[in-house]
Amino acid sequence: MRRIISSVLSLCLIVATLAACTPKTVEVEVIKTVEVEREVVKTVEVEVEKMLLPGAIPYPEGPLMAGGREPRTFAVNEIVEFRALDSYCEPAWVTDLVNQGKLPPVEERLPKEPYVYKGAFMSDGIGEYGGVWRGVWAAPTEGWNYMAGVSQGWFGIEAIVQEEPLATGPMFLTEDVSPLPQLAKSWEWSDDGYQLTMHLIEGAKWSDGVEFTSDDIMFLWEDNILDPQVNSWTQASFWTIEDEPIELEALDKYTIRWTFPAPFPLTQLYNMTNLIFSPGPSHILKPLHPKYNSATNYQAYRDSMPPNKLPNVTMGPWVPVEYKTDEFMVMRRNPYYWKVDENGCQLPYLDEVQWTYAQTGAVRTLNTIAGTADHANVENPETFDETVRQAMDPTAPFRVEWGPETLGFNLELNQSKHLGVSDERDAAVRDLLRDLRFRRALTQAIDRDGLARSMTNGPFFRPWPGGLFPGSQFFDRKSVVYFPFSPDTSRALLADIGLKDTDGDGILNWTEGPMAGKNVEIALTTWEDISAGATLGPALVLMFRDVGIQANFRILTNLAMNEASTNGTWELRVARPGQVWATPNARPKDFAPVTKEFGWHRIGDQPAEYQDFEKEMIAIADKFLLEIDFDKQFELMSAYNRLHTENVYSIGLVISRYGLMLNKYFKNVPIGTPAFLYQWDFNNFLPEQIWLESADRWVLGQQEIYPGKLPGVDFPYPTY
Repeated sequence: MRRIISSVLSLCLIVATLAACTPKTVEVEVIKTVEVEREVVKTVEVEVEKMLLPGAIPYPEGPLMAGGREPRTFAVNEIVEFRALDSYCEPAWVTDLVNQGKLPPVEERLPKEPYVYKGAFMSDGIGEYGGVWRGVWAAPTEGWNYMAGVSQGWFGIEAIVQEEPLATGPMFLTEDVSPLPQLAKSWEWSDDGYQLTMHLIEGAKWSDGVEFTSDDIMFLWEDNILDPQVNSWTQASFWTIEDEPIELEALDKYTIRWTFPAPFPLTQLYNMTNLIFSPGPSHILKPLHPKYNSATNYQAYRDSMPPNKLPNVTMGPWVPVEYKTDEFMVMRRNPYYWKVDENGCQLPYLDEVQWTYAQTGAVRTLNTIAGTADHANVENPETFDETVRQAMDPTAPFRVEWGPETLGFNLELNQSKHLGVSDERDAAVRDLLRDLRFRRALTQAIDRDGLARSMTNGPFFRPWPGGLFPGSQFFDRKSVVYFPFSPDTSRALLADIGLKDTDGDGILNWTEGPMAGKNVEIALTTWEDISAGATLGPALVLMFRDVGIQANFRILTNLAMNEASTNGTWELRVARPGQVWATPNARPKDFAPVTKEFGWHRIGDQPAEYQDFEKEMIAIADKFLLEIDFDKQFELMSAYNRLHTENVYSIGLVISRYGLMLNKYFKNVPIGTPAFLYQWDFNNFLPEQIWLESADRWVLGQQEIYPGKLPGVDFPYPTY
């Protein structure tokens, strides 16, 4: 390599010199050049490593895509209000059940002041009752105790069964990017900004008719989030500011008060939302919790609401009433749902939600194209081409809107030094993953242009170095440190670490320490529901092998991957990053290892061992958490993104846009709804206020599985 570089440099010098000389001086100049070359070669010998490590290149702008619409925005009070109405209405068949004495009157089932959607906000106005939503899900349904970290199966199921104090999904609809009230109808800050008082909706009921109160909030907080033996979606360390704990107390049945260690931490409002702070029915789960029941244990508590023990109690618009493992699920309207339209008609408009199980999320897209499902996110690359082609047909039963560049796939590296390390081999691998030279060797071994072309035809995907999504309002292209594809650079970096192919099999070996002589082999995994992982994983194996690293690729079940994440027993994984990389303002604790549960640097029982740049990231996150000025937030995120990309904290692969596919007959889909931004789809398009005209239901051939039936009336709630 050195000979090649020196020869090239010599030729360049000769050509450059000849170009500057007259014919009479050529011979003399060539002699001088040869003499100079001898000195240059010595310099090149010393600087060769630097020559092999090309600097970062500018990150290009992304292509524009047709099909997206700018959202129509509103003030929050133009979308929703809480007030009592003179009268209320419901589907006629529900009133028949009331008249039969099987159900209390609607006004008794609603809160004192219901949640009211304003008619002017609705894209197509006040709706009519009836119809079905047909969905597809492709992840295991573990159960209904979501406070204990149990998954309901994603794909919109979580969003339906969980309700929370504030809604962040619809923030794209608000003029000032504010969360919408939900179970908390209003809130105010103390004069000094250290306390936030929230007023809960009064008289709202769980689907079994039991009132929702602050007891449900406090059970979530004290006995799930703060209980270290419950694997809730967030732990106590999440609810801190600069390592000082946040406190929560109930003042009465309908009032809670937060106390913060710093004034006016407005970003904390974004944490009082889906998954992060979704209260469950304490009247059911409290007696099943080990703190209150000495006859049980934490595993039994986690598993206490299995998927087939139905109906489950929820505050959502529909209630699961039937489930058959890996086949189907049926949800019926919640007769106690606490939202109405401006005419006082209890929501939801649609009576039933039907779910069909599939092996992959791609089936959801294909079913929506075929007209046998009503919604999909265009997120699986293998369906992009067909989706676009079919959408051009005027008879297509669906439409697609393309959002910002927030569909990314990356390679995450486990940078915890201790968690999940069980032997000398594990420790040696973690040392490599924590070495910037190794991370940079991996990123420069990746041909991202080739990966983008392999994903799909057309301009859908392009290279992405990692860090913030280009579609984020906080993305600063100038902050990106983008290392180009350069396998020679990777080889030089790996040699500098001391890795060499000592046995001639093409795979580098450790040359010192307890692993000396062993091949460098690393486990590469992905989730079963990330279909792109099946394409990206094998490609990465070949690219890494080209520079001497053996990556052993496997596709794991979601449950196995989640367990590996919790236990730290993973090394490299192909992932589809979440909302934080698009909206760090809504996830200010998730983009740096501020908590012990950070994605690819989880801390276990051993003391934290953060790298220097991680400490800088933590400091930025702490400042960002308390900053309310957007320009200053933008500066902080620019500094963060530079740290992330120059230290190759994660390895971005490719970036694209989500397409939101919806039944084109659906009414009241908010204009410009993204498939993914502050939250996922179902938290964005507000399905409880979507409706279908009677004629369209006939066109679609919709049939309810359980017409005229309700949870609690025709489907008795189980005992626990």
